[in-house]
Amino acid sequence: MDLDREKRLVKKAQRDPAAFAELYDYYYPKIFGYVLRRTANLEAAQDITSETFFKALNKLWQFRWRSISFSAWLYRIASNETTGYFRQAYRKRSASLEKWQEHGLEPVAPQDTEAEVIDAEEKLERHREYMEIQRKIARLPARYQEVITLRYFEQKQIKEIAVILSKKEGTVKSLLHRAIERLRETQ
Repeated sequence: MDLDREKRLVKKAQRDPAAFAELYDYYYPKIFGYVLRRTANLEAAQDITSETFFKALNKLWQFRWRSISFSAWLYRIASNETTGYFRQAYRKRSASLEKWQEHGLEPVAPQDTEAEVIDAEEKLERHREYMEIQRKIARLPARYQEVITLRYFEQKQIKEIAVILSKKEGTVKSLLHRAIERLRETQ
């Protein structure tokens, strides 16, 4: 979305909350993808993304066009919500399989056709690779996780990352360099 259109939509949404729907439709997949890459948890990503847009809608009247675009503002909210999720998750225990089964949720057995098995194995291998990368990134401090995710998964430019994280461009470059070095050390 170009900046002029974004500005018009934000101004309209500030007067009429129903106009927020177009911003939501455009940015939801982007914010959801960012959060999913940070958390590697579908349910958490859905919750965090919903909370991000809820907060954005409730605080939209406060948004001002200064040095930050609306999209960068959304990413900042999502980043803060993700950080809060990790703080909260640290204190919680995960549910056991038995607990899920108490609620009637059972694992589904796949059908036994050769094509489905091959496809499932390929997907599993891609998932394993993704999870291994996710585990390595998750071991990094949060500041490194943010810059890695924004730069390499969200394809954001250094300047935009600096705005999202409220840091100088040089600081972002330095954080990226250190994060990559730390990732190399874990190999």
